Amino acid sequence: MRELARREGLADMVIDSAGTAAWHTGKSPDSRSAAAAAARGIDLTGAARQVKRQDFIDFDLLLAADEQNVKDLQAVAPHPEAARKIVLLRSFDPEAVRAGTLAVPDPYFGGPRGFDQVLDVVESACAGLITQLREDGRLAEASR
Repeated sequence: MRELARREGLADMVIDSAGTAAWHTGKSPDSRSAAAAAARGIDLTGAARQVKRQDFIDFDLLLAADEQNVKDLQAVAPHPEAARKIVLLRSFDPEAVRAGTLAVPDPYFGGPRGFDQVLDVVESACAGLITQLREDGRLAEASR
């Protein structure tokens, strides 16, 4: 999303990433994921962190990869109105909506191309998100 926002001239868009569990907290991105991203000119850096209640205050949307992540995020949401910020990422991809496949596949089970396939899915959904935000007037045209 960061790379897409950069290419779209949306430098002021605040984007962060966090998991719903603490398993990987403090660790770098998976080397296979980083390699697949690097092959596309995308630099994945940083350290994993877990979602916190403050994220519901700091961000307009919390994007979930699948229904389990939605449930996990709902459990962290400080109140019902905050929980309305939780949206499945692929709900912004018209093809995924038509196909009824709104879960981001787990790259660990996708074989040698699993990480590339997940990047394809995520890029498509993120492009759809930017389109939707523009259509809703949530992104200023000056950002274009």
